[in-house]
Amino acid sequence: MTLVPSEPQHEKFSGVLRLVEVSDSPTDIEKLQEISRITFQDTFERITEPDDMAAFLRSAYSTEELTRQLHLIGSSFFFLYADGQLAGYLKTNVDDAQSDDSMAKSSSFEVERLYILPDFKHRGLGTYLMAQAESMAREAGKTSMWLGVWEGNKPAQALYKKQGFEFVGKHVYPVGSDPQIDLLMSRKLS
Repeated sequence: MTLVPSEPQHEKFSGVLRLVEVSDSPTDIEKLQEISRITFQDTFERITEPDDMAAFLRSAYSTEELTRQLHLIGSSFFFLYADGQLAGYLKTNVDDAQSDDSMAKSSSFEVERLYILPDFKHRGLGTYLMAQAESMAREAGKTSMWLGVWEGNKPAQALYKKQGFEFVGKHVYPVGSDPQIDLLMSRKLS
């Protein structure tokens, strides 16, 4: 008797990974808009009303908003390439750029966005991005990392727990008119 897995099994990625800082060039901003919209929609469209999703995608990932964030001191965006193909992206914040005042400390490092394109999910790329973020935090002399994760995203919560993050609070994350709840998770860097 052969058991069929309920979800497809994916091989871990074994090719060349490259992390590239996003610039404010029109090409990079357009690429950032596209990957942001695709990955957010892929992750949240099942639980978000279409009007709320459309409003969020329009405002959060507009050219003006992404340009503002790229120029914000303390914020950085990085594209992840897997064998030359865009596979995901990472946004980090330090100091005054951190998105939640209750978590923002001079010693903390925020992972605000960590998204992988659908074709590259379940291949270890999220773990790779988190390891890169940890290296950045250590290099910056930070002693803790934190992030927000939607309360219904159990797979991401499990991954972050496995990486040593613990629940420390929550905040509202508005998606259109929907006040979704993000759980705040933090971990010490030893």
